[in-house]
Amino acid sequence: MTEHVVYVGNKPVMNYVLATLTQFNEGAEEVAIKARGRAISRAVDVAEIVRNRFLPNVTVKSIKIDTEELDSEQGRKVNVSTIEIILAKTSS
Repeated sequence: MTEHVVYVGNKPVMNYVLATLTQFNEGAEEVAIKARGRAISRAVDVAEIVRNRFLPNVTVKSIKIDTEELDSEQGRKVNVSTIEIILAKTSS
């Protein structure tokens, strides 16, 4: 399990790209990009931008999708989709 995690929320995509690049530049072999709900598409964008534009020696090691049950403000149970994309350096 990787301890290098970037949680994707509502900030611009490049903020998370920079956070991911920083993790790799500090010596991380793997970085997990996690998001849930509407931020999932932003997490996918982050992974693709890192791979295609900045670090071609990084590959998608695994993608996990899941559902979390949260309590809404009205007190009801709400299912929220989650994603975890693990990027790993390839030996070059």
